[in-house]
This record gives sequence, C-alpha cells and structure tokens, in this order.
Amino acid sequence: MLTLVFPLLLLGGAVLAAQSSVNGRLGAKVGVLSSAWLTFVIGAVVTFLLMLFFEPAHSATLFSVPKWQLTGALFGVVYMLAIVFAVPRVGTAAATVAVISGQLIMSLLVDHFGWLDNDRLPLDPSRLAAIVLLAGALFLIYLSNAQRERQTAGA
Repeated sequence: MLTLVFPLLLLGGAVLAAQSSVNGRLGAKVGVLSSAWLTFVIGAVVTFLLMLFFEPAHSATLFSVPKWQLTGALFGVVYMLAIVFAVPRVGTAAATVAVISGQLIMSLLVDHFGWLDNDRLPLDPSRLAAIVLLAGALFLIYLSNAQRERQTAGA
C-alpha cells in the first residue's frame, strides 16, 4: 500500500498545480471570489456524491469530533483565495513553490512539536536542508520572474 501513496501524492500535487493555473486565469477574468466559489461548489457536489456512494460508516460524525478539527475547511478557503489572487500576478511556478514552502515549514513545525494531535518527528539536519533547498528554489524562480519583468519593461 505504501508504494501507491507517493505516486498518488505526486498526482495530487500535479493536479493542484494545474488547478492553481486554471483558477488563477479564471479569477483574473471573472474575479477571485467567483472563481473560488465555483471551485467550492463543484468540489462540494462531487465530494457529496463520492461520500454518498463510497464512504464507509464511521464511529464519529462531523458533529461529534473536536470542533478544532473542523477548522481545516477554513484553511482551504484561505489557500484558494491566495492562489487565485497570486497566479495571475507571479505565475503558476512561483505561486506553487511559495505554497509548497509554506506547507513544508508548517508541516515541519507540526511534526517537530506534535501540534494538532500528531506524533512528534523532531527536526533534523536533512529536514532543515529541505527548507534551505526549497527557499533556494523560490529565490531562483523569483529572480527569473524579476529578470523577465525587466526585459518586458525594457522592450
């Protein structure tokens, strides 16, 4: 089962980058909130149908879990609004690497401190190196965007 997890995550990441690009372009034409609204409405309908036909019964419900666990839905709204706003301004690659950088930093903090009821996985040199390398990637993409902007302004 573990061998299927990473290809699934890679596919999820690829689809997320494509979604960011599509929603960014749509948001530039119809508005950030309209684009985000469409995403959530279609997502809610599809998820409801999947839940209705494929979700097995669970001992807990949305009404019985700790209320802090429901905040994840709000985080999706923040992400969607940020990405739809940012992609037309900085491009898909820069927006995606910035989002991944934020995800990596927060996930390392969650792991290290065991926040949100997770197991503790302490920071180590290889995890710190991942932050540095991703920051380097974001910096190089920023430099590339800035260089292109200067060339466009000069032309």
